[in-house]
Amino acid sequence: MSRIVILGNAGGGKSTLARRLAERHGLSHFEIDKLLWLEGWIPAPVDTYSERHRQIISGDNWILDGLGHRDSIASRIDRATHIVLIDMPLWMHFWLAAERQIAWSSGELQHAPGGLSAMPPTRDLFRTIWEIDQGWMPGIRSLCDNAARAGKKLVRICSVEELEQLARTADVADWLSAKS
Repeated sequence: MSRIVILGNAGGGKSTLARRLAERHGLSHFEIDKLLWLEGWIPAPVDTYSERHRQIISGDNWILDGLGHRDSIASRIDRATHIVLIDMPLWMHFWLAAERQIAWSSGELQHAPGGLSAMPPTRDLFRTIWEIDQGWMPGIRSLCDNAARAGKKLVRICSVEELEQLARTADVADWLSAKS
């Protein structure tokens, strides 16, 4: 039984990693952006998000990526068997998000966040990345570190190379065990 949470700032590769690991290990993949946003980047009703989030984390054998509502992160971490924290430098999130925006605007993006058809405004996306880095990430790091101290498997990804290594790994449980 695996319940893997992948957390981190926007543009860091959470969903791409989650899709690869879910496919390789036969786990259900849930993307928080699909719970959080309606078409046109309109926020989903909070009660709808909360109920769907509760349903997902109550199950087994899943990978759930993304941040969502701040108050839902702790319950997701509590339920997880493994935590992957993508904790790259801020500039890398800006870089990767810019690459995604370029791919999206040129029609070359294979998987849009949340399956949405409209690209988010770049200024808003970059503002969100900044706000998450400054306001959310310290608390998320603390939650993850506390979970690791309590015995959860935690992997902190600090570079694109580490992210790619995890995505290529044949057995995520072994990799997570070796890195924690």
